[in-house]
Amino acid sequence: MASVFIYHVVGDLTVGKPELVEFCETETVASAIRTIGECTECGIPVWKRRHQKGFIENCDSRQQRFVGILNSMDIVAFLAREGSLEDQERAMRTPVAEVVVPNNSLLKEVDPATRLIDALEMMKQGVRRLLVPKSVAWKGMSKRFSILYNGKWLKNLDISGSSSPTSGGNSSRPSSSSLNRFCCLSREDVIRFVIGCLGALAPLPLSSISSLGAITPHYFHIDVASPAIEAVRNLPQDPSAVAVVELTEGRKHKIIGEISASRLWKCDYLAAAWALANFSAGQFVMGVEDNLTQTSFPDFSISNPAGSGEGRGQRLRKFSSRSIGFFSNPSSPMAGGGRSMYRGRSAPLTCKVTSSLAAVMAQMLSHRVTHVWVTEDESEDVLVGVVGYTDILIAMTKHPGAAVPTTP
Repeated sequence: MASVFIYHVVGDLTVGKPELVEFCETETVASAIRTIGECTECGIPVWKRRHQKGFIENCDSRQQRFVGILNSMDIVAFLAREGSLEDQERAMRTPVAEVVVPNNSLLKEVDPATRLIDALEMMKQGVRRLLVPKSVAWKGMSKRFSILYNGKWLKNLDISGSSSPTSGGNSSRPSSSSLNRFCCLSREDVIRFVIGCLGALAPLPLSSISSLGAITPHYFHIDVASPAIEAVRNLPQDPSAVAVVELTEGRKHKIIGEISASRLWKCDYLAAAWALANFSAGQFVMGVEDNLTQTSFPDFSISNPAGSGEGRGQRLRKFSSRSIGFFSNPSSPMAGGGRSMYRGRSAPLTCKVTSSLAAVMAQMLSHRVTHVWVTEDESEDVLVGVVGYTDILIAMTKHPGAAVPTTP
């Protein structure tokens, strides 16, 4: 196993991370929409409210208060349900407790001295967020980053007698004054840290994702002619994405687009929900305003979830696929026509089976997505699988990387 995973600890990833601000399950859907736009991995952790203010809770009670992770696809699916769009104001005032999928196992609280390899194992088992005490007084930081981090000197660190990160049991705990100060690490944070240490993982990063077994061949998909709402009947959770495909003559899947939390991350949620409930999957992902007449679109009212005070109210407008981040090409048919049909964000993010692990990691981080669709080497749109964060973490840890030194 590469030394970068053995001798680095979770605390190395928390430098510069903002303090966690809990999003309570009593908050509204409108508030969640605003918050999700500023989050990572297109989702936010949701918590039960504390019983009383000012008390110091233990680790068990904090873990028990965690409800689950709410993402953009959950909200669009909720709004697209029958009745929600008819009463938009009520839908926007709905508590997120009625929308989030409860799953207490998606988050785990860990000590800053937890080895990175142990954190990766947790994430491979399904953990998506790590809750880390935010304190500079602990002594378990890895030696390479104890004094100097990214060229900046760290202050207020008592490094005398600091122990190796591998002996986590001897690390000091945060003081009582900082027990309620935490930061939250996502899988994206872990990948961003690891991609800065690719030299220590050589030659693994240059290996193809197919040779590393990082491709998941079983993916969720929907036919281009099917109603788009079918994509959210049984929402996939990791990654939260459904491929929109059409069958080729050889009965293979040709990817046309995707309906995913990543794609809907910063969209107009009400417009996306209306399109999801009324269009086919192909129309939803490719755009339809240039292919249908204006009379085909009903005028509908979209409330401003981010508005407040005098600026809050209703605005009437015609539906446009541009409002959900997709762009159509009137010169291409609705289905078929090759990759030229895509414009801007409507094109699904793809790689080939021969793409290197480093290249796929860079794609995911630069586009802020949780997955990349994998196509055949000979054809850029024949789908063979998907690569997600979990697949990358498994590939990085089950294959040997740089040699591990005998002493830290």
